[in-house]
Amino acid sequence: MRIGIDLGGTKIEIIALSEGGQTLARRRVATPQGDYAATLAAVGGLVAAVEGELGRRGTVGVGMPGALSKASGLVKNANSTCLIGRPLLADLQQQLGRDVRVANDANCFALSEAVDGAAAGAGVVFGVIIGTGVGGGIVVHGRVLDGANAIAGEWGHNPLPLPSGADLPLPACYCGRAGCVETYLSGPGLARDHAQASGAALTPEAIVAAAAAGDTPCEASLQRYEARLARALAGVINLLDPDVIVLGGGLSNLGRLYERVPGLWQPHVFSDRVLTRLVKAAHGDSSGVRGAAWLWPA
Repeated sequence: MRIGIDLGGTKIEIIALSEGGQTLARRRVATPQGDYAATLAAVGGLVAAVEGELGRRGTVGVGMPGALSKASGLVKNANSTCLIGRPLLADLQQQLGRDVRVANDANCFALSEAVDGAAAGAGVVFGVIIGTGVGGGIVVHGRVLDGANAIAGEWGHNPLPLPSGADLPLPACYCGRAGCVETYLSGPGLARDHAQASGAALTPEAIVAAAAAGDTPCEASLQRYEARLARALAGVINLLDPDVIVLGGGLSNLGRLYERVPGLWQPHVFSDRVLTRLVKAAHGDSSGVRGAAWLWPA
């Protein structure tokens, strides 16, 4: 039995999977905001509850919003700030009394979709989360690519390619840089861009709905979004040349992306033909927690 835990900023979710990937149990609790010790205790409580319910012990994988530093073993780059600088892996292993595997949540998303999701069977998969933030993960032949600095797939904090016109001035990013992909392609980035262009403060959902109803400024905002997504993904294709790019997160539900973006990325890809497929995640919001469970091979 494999147990996966999604250690999110607002919720902690656990899933138990059979060897064949069937869901055996699933629970979630609210994340203790800003309380590291309580977060560890919550994870321990969830594991104990699920194992007690099923009457067996499982391997444990954890997806988190950040990475473990290769230099110190401490958490870095986490938007759940109470985790930063903490020995999360060591503390979880002590809490649970067993070896634990920890990975970035976007890597877990990509792994889930590569194992038995929308990219099942593909050799190289790039998983993209476009929601409140923007993240990326890379899976090669069923294994997460971590990287020498534990930042493989950190696509959201690369600069948007070829900024000009409406892309300028470069928006500031919370990471301290300006013009990051996340500032344009996250949900808040779409809302910011629309407000800057039209003067109307709308949510991403409202922009999408209004565009579908024929609103010209909202349609223009979505077209800018699609062009930016295409340019940004073209850079990934030129560097990684993945078989499949899988989209997850709230904005992945925008069906027109899968029809329009592949046509828009062609001029920016260094190839006569682009065979990379752009697909929507099969497991939706469950991909992260499922991928954490799949961190342990059979």
